[in-house]
Amino acid sequence: MLLQLDFWTYRTYLRRSEKDGQAFVFDPIRRKHVALTPEEGLRQLVVQYLLNAKQYPASHMRVEIGLTLNGMPRRCDIAVFDPQLQPWLLVECKSPKMPLTQAAFEQVARYNLTFQAPFLAITNGEATFCAHLDSEHGSFAFLNDFPEYPFRTS
Repeated sequence: MLLQLDFWTYRTYLRRSEKDGQAFVFDPIRRKHVALTPEEGLRQLVVQYLLNAKQYPASHMRVEIGLTLNGMPRRCDIAVFDPQLQPWLLVECKSPKMPLTQAAFEQVARYNLTFQAPFLAITNGEATFCAHLDSEHGSFAFLNDFPEYPFRTS
């Protein structure tokens, strides 16, 4: 199910800067300025959506988290951890110019072999898909939004 999300409305939250003719954006998760590429811009818009619209805690998010897959170093764009600090949601961001393909779904699914998160999402800014994985039954279901964060109630 294609999500009806407009990440571009969160561009006012971005803290941009320029140095020596190169554009940068402040990443609130990594707490540093990073080069503003099309993919990085989208990643930061998604981070702002998760922080501001979905109220995910910044302390439970990681950006560009490293992992090793088949002996090769890889990086997951956004990983969100639940209150017990277990992997909960992986988000793969593609350049807005790249169409989402089966390969993009497979990439985040391969990353999830390491993380075992129950939620996966991919986006290029124009199209976004999010799914819940039911590992007990070996099935998945597409969602109509990112999941609500499981804050502790006690």
